[in-house]
Amino acid sequence: KITENAKKSLASLKRENPRLEPTLAIIQAHSDHSIQEINKNFAKEVGLRVIHICLPEGSSKDEIVNEIVRLNEDPNVQGLALDLPESLYSSKVLNAVKPEKDVDGLSDVNLGRLVRGDAYDYLVPPAVSAVMELLEDLGGKTVLLVGAGGAVGAALQCLLQREGAATMSCRWKAPQLRTKLHQADVVVVGSTKPDDVPVSWLKPGTTIISCSHDLLSEKHNYGQQNNHAAENAVGSLAIAMRMQNMVKNTERWIQSQQYRKWDLRCLKLQPLSPVPSDIEISRAQSPTAVDVLAKEIGLLTDEIEIYGQTKAKVRLSLLERLKDQPDGKYVLVAGITPTPLGEGKSTVTIGLVQALTAHLNINSFACLRQPSQGPTFGVKGGAAGGGYAQVIPMEEFNLHLTGDIHAITAANNLLAAAIDARILHESTQSDKALYNRLVPVVNGVRGFSTIQLARLRRLGINKTDPGTLTEEEISKFARLDIDPSTITWQRVVDTNDRFLRKITVGQAKTEKGFVRQAQFDIAVASEIMAILALTTSLQDMKERLGRMVVANDKKGEPVTAEDLGVTGALAVLMKDAIKPTLMQTLEGTPVFVHAGPFANIAHGNSSVLADKIALKLVGEKGFVVTEAGFGADIGMEKFFNIKCRASGLVPSVVVLVATVRALKMHGGGPNVTAGAPLKKEYTEENLQLVADGCCNLQKQIQITQLFGVPVVVALNVFKTDSPAEVELVCEIAKQSGAFDAVPCNHWSAGGKGAVELAQAVEKAASQKNSFKYLYNLELPIVEKIRIIAQKVYGAQDIELSPAAQSQVDRYTRQGFGNLPICMAKTHLSLSHQPERKGVPTGFILPISEVRASIGAGFIYPLVGTMSTMPGLPTRPCFYDIDLDSVTEQVKGLF
Repeated sequence: KITENAKKSLASLKRENPRLEPTLAIIQAHSDHSIQEINKNFAKEVGLRVIHICLPEGSSKDEIVNEIVRLNEDPNVQGLALDLPESLYSSKVLNAVKPEKDVDGLSDVNLGRLVRGDAYDYLVPPAVSAVMELLEDLGGKTVLLVGAGGAVGAALQCLLQREGAATMSCRWKAPQLRTKLHQADVVVVGSTKPDDVPVSWLKPGTTIISCSHDLLSEKHNYGQQNNHAAENAVGSLAIAMRMQNMVKNTERWIQSQQYRKWDLRCLKLQPLSPVPSDIEISRAQSPTAVDVLAKEIGLLTDEIEIYGQTKAKVRLSLLERLKDQPDGKYVLVAGITPTPLGEGKSTVTIGLVQALTAHLNINSFACLRQPSQGPTFGVKGGAAGGGYAQVIPMEEFNLHLTGDIHAITAANNLLAAAIDARILHESTQSDKALYNRLVPVVNGVRGFSTIQLARLRRLGINKTDPGTLTEEEISKFARLDIDPSTITWQRVVDTNDRFLRKITVGQAKTEKGFVRQAQFDIAVASEIMAILALTTSLQDMKERLGRMVVANDKKGEPVTAEDLGVTGALAVLMKDAIKPTLMQTLEGTPVFVHAGPFANIAHGNSSVLADKIALKLVGEKGFVVTEAGFGADIGMEKFFNIKCRASGLVPSVVVLVATVRALKMHGGGPNVTAGAPLKKEYTEENLQLVADGCCNLQKQIQITQLFGVPVVVALNVFKTDSPAEVELVCEIAKQSGAFDAVPCNHWSAGGKGAVELAQAVEKAASQKNSFKYLYNLELPIVEKIRIIAQKVYGAQDIELSPAAQSQVDRYTRQGFGNLPICMAKTHLSLSHQPERKGVPTGFILPISEVRASIGAGFIYPLVGTMSTMPGLPTRPCFYDIDLDSVTEQVKGLF
């Protein structure tokens, strides 16, 4: 009956979860293999998978605990049971089993729940269940437990008393044993009866039940002559109960995998005035331990990889677990055209999620880009937000983080090295020698690698034996014939090093005269970074890495990373970088930090994967707030036309960030020099200057409206802004089509200062959304560039250089014409001229060069003269950065 019920329950669970394969692991440390067979037979009948871990007889408690710990961390094992000699059932061993995997219910956690009567939270130990199943109508009866101690004895006493029985307990050697045996109606035996305890001590009609750990031997020495006692052994019944417990555990495991509302304990803020430095604020807050934060937001233990106390990688398996969970609302933070005065998009992003979660009790996630070491040590500084709206610890955020950019640098430069090495080896070897080295004999056997077999198939050579290729096929396979003048793949470094903008490689004598001009880009401008940001899975990333075009061959055909045979190696270097990094805000709300391409020379958005995971974790009523780089004309346009296409995600709201000071500059205010005091135009009320500068804000609102998404303007307020200036900006924004415009004080007040913004975003997200892309992918490349230039930037037309036109023609011929466009343009103006503020008109947008990032999946036009390697200024940020050699604290980062 028990087995049949368990079978039906499990079948029902499997119908709802077709891929379910619940697994029970049993650790055994004795030589009785009959127990294995009985467990397997019962499990098979119910529909469970059982694995036995057979440890040698005489194994120590530590050896058993080590095995338990290993199985605790195995995500494929949902239940764990122990079949051990009596002497090994110690508290240390029993409590090593995770409560959620404790099928036998013997841990202190389970026993405590049983005693308290938390019906759903505990499992009755199988032997105890079997005893209770065998006993009926216990009301008024006296039950004696002999030799039944520990968890089993405690659970038995508790359940027997709930059924109305009077319970006693006694050891076999106790002097009062005979008296108690004579008083008992039922005797439950927990260990083997000594020979010196005669059966005659029992009163007639006594029921005897054995539930010792040796459940299945059913060898008892009470004697057949005892015709006045009914003897029962729980035996196989307990094993059936174990399987029933496993089915219950599986049901709980399924429920634990589903989304549940966060139990987040936010951190309290006590803002000071004047506001201290960012690093002082960061250090004054004690972050929640990252494993605790992960648990609070619904992540499972096996879904995170912890890096220290404050960072953790999140595994992509979560997407499969929560695939049926509805997404939350998707909010993009963009800005007006940037100025040296700063608009504070990152600060707004963080202040908004702090307001949503810590003050409005709405699940929310911030998804941010990882800052590059280049600007951190160069001129911009870090990107953790600021004031009382920042990611903590900010030193961790700004320096190395979990090594993703280093992984990208390593992968990028491995591919660069492979290109030059291949050209050298092809130029100095015959077809036969080249082929023999590419497909060597190893241990007497010669075979193609997996990636080489894939290349053969692409070439139309359907052979798998290296010895059967013709001379023509050998040449075709072995030679890529790369044209050095067409190499587009550059080396990268994550430092602003202007002297690497143009280099010469191959000058050593060992390179046999193969000299060519090349260059370094900043690491975050690598196509591999763009792939990391746009990929949707590990398999998708591998395919994108393989598709990267690095050059053309001498026939004008593209040469890819896959052709070079390096795809698998690149994927190995990127296997950890693909996982988003979990951190937190000053108020303890969750943040994903992942990917970090520059928005002026790449697509400038954090990763699709971080957004997708966050959207599942926040739930249907939650919000994911992510940030686009620079102004809405660059970062937001690329977010919609490139990132949303790659992800299939639809934005709910755009938050457009502006400041009074930046608008004054767009209105004709004087130039600003870094480090110099601000001129009076920026510190005193000037309504006319503000009104004139609002043209840029109006233009960016209009750009947002091109995509059919409601926009909320967040006015980042500074103490020098007058109430009249703030009111004027908000009024103009609303008149220009913004759903709402809200002044924000999160920099000085934390989430509390962005509550009004959070409420406006929540209302805007409930509006009807008519999101649409700006252009059809099937349009010619030049036409797509023209649409962006005219509709977004306000250009009169575009002008392609002869080189750019030739590149467009080649990409179109090669079949890449239907990709979206990623414009590389200055972020300092809507035009290509950084000095032109406000809303320039009537200009012709020059396209000097057109590149293709085929793996990332976009065409990459360069507007005017765009540098892909920033340079260090006269006085870089590194002058102020130092390390305290005693405390090991970073100083001067801000």
